[in-house]
Amino acid sequence: MRIDAYNKISQVYQTNNIQKTSKSVNAAGKDKLEISNTAKDYQTAKLALSQAPDVREDKVKDIKNKLQSGAYNVNMEEVASHILDRYFEKTI
Repeated sequence: MRIDAYNKISQVYQTNNIQKTSKSVNAAGKDKLEISNTAKDYQTAKLALSQAPDVREDKVKDIKNKLQSGAYNVNMEEVASHILDRYFEKTI
């Protein structure tokens, strides 16, 4: 190992100039935790979402009623168009 190379590296990183730090002391001597407003909003939204049902019963009931009465018509051209749109979105 070359000593002069070590000296040059220590000069670049200034390893010889070690600074001492002082202890920081909380005036009250207690730790403190603060939660940001964004985190609080996120927590509220997450709670509301967890309490919402996974299935929208009103929509399901409406479609079931239309199916039973024969009033629910599906345009197959629109279905095919949506399938192709999604296929091409994923491949691009």
